[in-house]
Amino acid sequence: MSDRPWHEDDEFWQIMAPFMFGEQSWENAPVQVEQLVSILNLAPGSRVLDCPCGPGRHTLELARQGYQVTGVDRTMAYLDLARQSASDEGLTAEIILEDMRRFSRPDTFDAALSLFTSFGYFDDPAENKQVLLNYHSSLKAGGVLLMELAGKEVIARIFQHRHWREHDDVFLLEERTVIADWTKMAGRWILIKDGGVHEQRFSHWLYSAGELGSMLTESGFRQVEFYGDLLGAAYDHEAQRLIAVAHK
Repeated sequence: MSDRPWHEDDEFWQIMAPFMFGEQSWENAPVQVEQLVSILNLAPGSRVLDCPCGPGRHTLELARQGYQVTGVDRTMAYLDLARQSASDEGLTAEIILEDMRRFSRPDTFDAALSLFTSFGYFDDPAENKQVLLNYHSSLKAGGVLLMELAGKEVIARIFQHRHWREHDDVFLLEERTVIADWTKMAGRWILIKDGGVHEQRFSHWLYSAGELGSMLTESGFRQVEFYGDLLGAAYDHEAQRLIAVAHK
C-alpha cells in the first residue's frame, strides 16, 4: 500500500481501472454525453472542460460530436490511453496532465464537467473549495458547470456495507463505512488477482444537495439547479444521482 494519499496513488487507479471503467461504462458514455449536452443546452462547437477526465470516456465522445474539448487528469496512464484513442480515431482533443486543484484557464470554457463522483477527494475542505473556484475561473461569463456524483441522500437510501464484483477472474470486495457524522465515506477495496491481494483504503466527502449548493454559491456561481439524473428528473426520493448545474 502506498504512503501517498489514495488519490495520488497511480497504482490504485491502474489496478482498479477494469472495475471503474469497464466495457459497460464506455458503452454508456455516448448516451450520457447526449443527455448532458441536452441538459446544458450546449451549442455546437462549444468549448468544454472535462476535469478530471480519467481515460477519456466523455472527452473522446465530445470530440466525436464536434465539441472543442479539453480533458485534464493527474494519472498519466489514463491520459496515454485517451491520447492513443484520439490519435487512432483522428479526433481533436486537448489532453493535459494536471491536478484539478491547480488547473485553471480563466474565461475559456462554455461548460465544465465533473463526472463520476470526482469531487470531494481531498481531506482539507479548502482544497475541494479550490477545485470549485478553478471551475468558476475557467468558465466564460454565462458558462455552466455540471457535476454528477453520488449524493448523500441517494447513498442513505441505497447504502450497502459490502459488495463483491468480478471481472475476468479478478475479484473486488468493496467495503464502505459512513464516518464523521455523515460528512464522509471511508472505503476499503480488496482486489484478488492471480493469487495476489491488493488492498486500498480511501475516504471522500459526502455532500447533500443543500451542502453542495452552498459551496457552489460561495465559489461565485450565481444560480444552481439540481436533478436526480442526466435526463433532468427531480432530485427527490427516487433520484439516482445528484446532478448539479451551476451557472457563472
